[in-house]
Parts: sequence; C-alpha cells; structure tokens
Amino acid sequence: QVQLVESGGGLVQPGGSLRLSCAASRSIFTIYTMGWYRQAPGKTRELVARITSSGSTNYADFVKGRFTISGDNAKNTMYLQMNSLQPEDTAVYYCNTNPVLISPWGQGTQVTVSS
Repeated sequence: QVQLVESGGGLVQPGGSLRLSCAASRSIFTIYTMGWYRQAPGKTRELVARITSSGSTNYADFVKGRFTISGDNAKNTMYLQMNSLQPEDTAVYYCNTNPVLISPWGQGTQVTVSS
C-alpha cells in the first residue's frame, strides 16, 4: 500500500511563497496522474493542480499563474511551488492520485496566509 507524506507548509504573509513536497513510499508518479488538493475550514476538498505521468500539468483557475506543480520521479517526490499567496489560499494541502485512489489520505500540511 502506498503512503503519501506531505510537508513544507507554514505561516506566510500575503504575497509570500512556499514549496510543498509530497513523498511517496514507492514509485507511482510514472504510473498515475498525481494531484495536489486543499481543504479550507468548512469547505470541501478541492483539486488545485495535477500532473500526468508524462509531465503534463493542469491548474485550477484560482491558482493559475501562481502555483507550479512538478515531480522528481527519481526521488518519488512531487512538489507544489506556491507564489503570490493570498489569505484565501489558507488550507490544509494534500496529495493523492487523480482521480483519488489512495486511502487513507496523508495528514496533509497546513498553509496559513496571514499578515
């Protein structure tokens, strides 16, 4: 069973940047489309960005031009570079396949954007 561990979150001021990491317990990025998801308090979990096994990327409209998803297959690690962060980006960020296949979800990493 694959385990995913997210890291890299924290507290950042509006306009700041963070880079999130998603480490997989075994090689899956060459097989599956992977996604970054987020869940804000009181809201449902939503897809932020995804990357296919061949490296094609897609982004939700609300992060286009600000976030970049990438992967390092040799390290079994996926990244989310987040720039120009805004308070509405505050959420717990998770990674999983897209569509979601891995259960349970990882613990996520908290991103808080506040002055």
